[in-house]
Amino acid sequence: MEFTLESPIDMHLHLREGAMMEHVTPMTSKDFAAAIIMPNLVPPVDSLERLLAYRKQIRNAKDGDVFDPLMMLFFRKYTKEELLAAKEHIFGIKLYPAGATTNSEAGVQALGEVEETFALMEELDIPLMIHGETHGFVMDREREFLASYEHLARKYPKLRITMEHITTRDAVELLDKYANLYATVTLHHLMITLNDVAGGLLQPHLFCKPIAKRPEDREALLQAALQAHPKLMFGSDSAPHPVSKKECCGCAAGLFTAPVCLPVLVELFEQHAALDKLQAFVSGNAQRIHGYTPPAKTVTLRKTGMTVPERYGEVVPYRGGETLAWAVAEIS
Repeated sequence: MEFTLESPIDMHLHLREGAMMEHVTPMTSKDFAAAIIMPNLVPPVDSLERLLAYRKQIRNAKDGDVFDPLMMLFFRKYTKEELLAAKEHIFGIKLYPAGATTNSEAGVQALGEVEETFALMEELDIPLMIHGETHGFVMDREREFLASYEHLARKYPKLRITMEHITTRDAVELLDKYANLYATVTLHHLMITLNDVAGGLLQPHLFCKPIAKRPEDREALLQAALQAHPKLMFGSDSAPHPVSKKECCGCAAGLFTAPVCLPVLVELFEQHAALDKLQAFVSGNAQRIHGYTPPAKTVTLRKTGMTVPERYGEVVPYRGGETLAWAVAEIS
């Protein structure tokens, strides 16, 4: 049995820098036609010069694959002149609340302090992507941030706003309330709950931010994905960390899913008799929402099975050591 996807897009990807970037980039560029590259490096990607240099590094690391790295600026107060200069080189701007996740210390302290930049982004049609969490109780952080999404959606109705890696039923419901509000969802949030992370022995390689939530939240996310909700896009949030940063005190947040995204998604959608919806979820919705045409790339998966390596160098992948039903068989 075979299944074919046309130009899949990962709308949320971490590649890191240096040796780690060179190691993990081909694991996405092989299977995907494009990906939005997160800018929370040290220091952050918050200038055009830094962005162009980072894009060049990624292009050099993609091993000749047909792959378009879609670049993001790290949110700060930008002038109109800076945004005009950057616009043709960026896909959008990523806002992190300060300290909310990995390498976000330089993020925004208060939304009210940066509204001039929101207005400029709306005027120039530059999309805004947000890691939407407060600093409240860990299970409530996304829910508490929803009021901020509503405020922004109402005040800037022409600004395209993406709620990144949503994890709750409440966020799914908010999608239908505002025309300019969209969302990405990860593979792992379609698969796991907090019980998988901490219900028995702690599983550091399943620890992420936003943290996995309750079964009813996972079910709401899954149903939206399986129905290819027109405002929902796939974004892996694949985030590689070496074992030394995961299996330690102060475990780093993030799952490394890049090598298995498409095989696991095909398996999941097949199990729910929804393979006809997968193309929209992994490419069609993103193309329509953002008016973006990715490079032409046909990815054929075959139901022949694959065993996921327990490690890729110093990085442990999601479902490492397990056998999956599907595998990428051909790319053209």
